[in-house]
Amino acid sequence: MYTVHFAKTNLSKLLQMTEDGKQVVLARGKKPIARLVPCSQLPNLKRPEVGITTSKTFQLIERREVAGSIGDTVVYF
Repeated sequence: MYTVHFAKTNLSKLLQMTEDGKQVVLARGKKPIARLVPCSQLPNLKRPEVGITTSKTFQLIERREVAGSIGDTVVYF
């Protein structure tokens, strides 16, 4: 665990340690606040390909009701 002050002055060394696979935790005082991890360990949030369904399908229901009386303009809701 490394302090923020140490991290500011030795960022290149900490990044090299992260690339080597070591866990680097940054702390403010004795309280851990952040962790450096290599990008290869981040989750792959790949976008879906075109045409692939990503959500459940839904059924569209169409209901038309006539409002008004004979001779009035017909309005559909």
